Amino acid sequence: MKPRGSIQYGLARCVGQYRKWGDMRRILALILVLNATAAFAQGNPPTVGGKPLVQIKSHNPPAKPQSIAARLQACLDIDDQTKERLNCYDAIFPVQPKPKAPAAKAVADCRFSKEEDDRLTCFNSFAERIPKLPQ
Repeated sequence: MKPRGSIQYGLARCVGQYRKWGDMRRILALILVLNATAAFAQGNPPTVGGKPLVQIKSHNPPAKPQSIAARLQACLDIDDQTKERLNCYDAIFPVQPKPKAPAAKAVADCRFSKEEDDRLTCFNSFAERIPKLPQ
């Protein structure tokens, strides 16, 4: 070991300190690099041909939801006794067939009928009784 007062001792001590702090400097540099990449990721939004991307909004106002009565009357515009009309009714009231469907007391009870013809007749009887709604 070198004597304390010598230049070589001072130089060795500085080198030792440098090695000790070298790891800390590397860690600090890594943290700075990672933070810099996060900052770059939050930069400008993407562009196409030098122009920023634009989100297009619909100019049409959202459609007002129709009542069940209005939707049933819309089904009456489809040809009678067709699969398309039954599909229209089934879109309003999804089919839930029961082995022994009770007599329909409301239009929603028509969905319990197993036979398509019976279900269509049931829906038609209720839909035709609805008074015409004002447009």
